[in-house]
Amino acid sequence: MTRRLDPFYPVVDSAAWVRRMTNAGAKLVQLRVKDKPESILRAEISDALATCSAVGADLVVNDYWEIAIDLGASFLHLGQEDLDDADLTAIRAAGIRLGVSTHTPEELDRALSVDPHHIALGPIWPTILKKMPFAPQGLERIGEWKRAVGERPLVAIGGLTPDRAAQCLAAGADVVAVVNDVVGAADPEARAREWIELTRAAA
Repeated sequence: MTRRLDPFYPVVDSAAWVRRMTNAGAKLVQLRVKDKPESILRAEISDALATCSAVGADLVVNDYWEIAIDLGASFLHLGQEDLDDADLTAIRAAGIRLGVSTHTPEELDRALSVDPHHIALGPIWPTILKKMPFAPQGLERIGEWKRAVGERPLVAIGGLTPDRAAQCLAAGADVVAVVNDVVGAADPEARAREWIELTRAAA
């Protein structure tokens, strides 16, 4: 079942950051932790789930589908490579809502074939977060993707600022994901509140 998602979607790398974002008012946060021992991953995800549960926010676990199932997560995000190894039957059986990253029409077709809850498209603008083999998608592609995904929430990500986020929402995105513009800000909580005010007014 498709569930409406909050339009402001910060992506952070620790449970401490999840807490900071929810304290600022975020209702949808992705926890993306890389290259840590499983014991630390479990502790971070468990802590973040508890934080979100306490304030009525949704936590999206990036990548670690087995831990997400074990800990009772409601949302999971997988990249295209992650789909190769994930047990989609087990994920569905656990009732987890799945989001999938896409960058090309072929990846969109593949993502839709697994009947995800939501689809992410990026990078909309150049991003410094990681080296991307894909050119910036631009705003026009948001409209193309939205027509293809229908009622599923469409997440725009990559190089976003509040002004660019507003353009993405106007172009058809339902949710705008952000990393550096918030966590790299001088006052991340204040910046998050700016995003929240803008995106909820525009969505």
